[in-house]
Amino acid sequence: MLSSRIILFLFMTIAAGAVYGQSWHNPKFLLTAFQEVALKNEYASGGGYVRRWEQPVRVWIDHQVADRALHTELVSKHIEHLSEITGLSIILVQQRAKSNLQIMFTRQSAWAHQVESMFGSAAKGVVHGAVCMANIRENKQHEIVQAGIIIPVDQARMHGKLVSCVVEELTQVLGLPNDSERVYPSIFNDKTPDVLLTGLDYLLLKMLYHPKLHSGMDSEQVSAQLQTVIRQWQSAGTIATASRDVKSGQLYTLLGY
Repeated sequence: MLSSRIILFLFMTIAAGAVYGQSWHNPKFLLTAFQEVALKNEYASGGGYVRRWEQPVRVWIDHQVADRALHTELVSKHIEHLSEITGLSIILVQQRAKSNLQIMFTRQSAWAHQVESMFGSAAKGVVHGAVCMANIRENKQHEIVQAGIIIPVDQARMHGKLVSCVVEELTQVLGLPNDSERVYPSIFNDKTPDVLLTGLDYLLLKMLYHPKLHSGMDSEQVSAQLQTVIRQWQSAGTIATASRDVKSGQLYTLLGY
């Protein structure tokens, strides 16, 4: 039986960027950043454990509005990039029954009802002020087994957040559920100007799906493993080239970066 809980809601706000004193290339900062976005969640009871997929992810798109080709392109290009970064198998499927991650493109007039239907009555209470929303389900071992995303396209476009919604929600449902102003520059910081993954986000995803980590690990276990991993990355130049390497994703070309 699945332990189902809504553990992330995304509230996208229009805000100016911020600058923080400590470089994100610093090993201590990287470890803290991972703890912030992977092990914390303001909408979840408990927490403090690694949550990630331990099985292939199969994505089905529910088109409730026009522009199917555009929405499919945005999703397909981003999940391909996520798969390349994490090593996790993530592909589109044509049947809902074969999926474990559903993403719905809808309209603002219908989305409160659809949020309640897809995520439960508790989720409906936090719809106001949100631009788009996601939900993940985990089992008792904290393995993510199912996820859902709802994007009201007209609302997202009105705020200039359509691409941001696709990128952030699909990234977060891989197991990085928390937004934090302590993590910058990152799509997990509402004050960042970035629309696509940053070098820091690239490293956070690689940490989450590193072979030394697994679902259910607590903060102490994570720290013990990641300190070694981060030192190795520092020596190998992985941290120094992260901002360049992340731009291999096809969305960067599509958006003219």
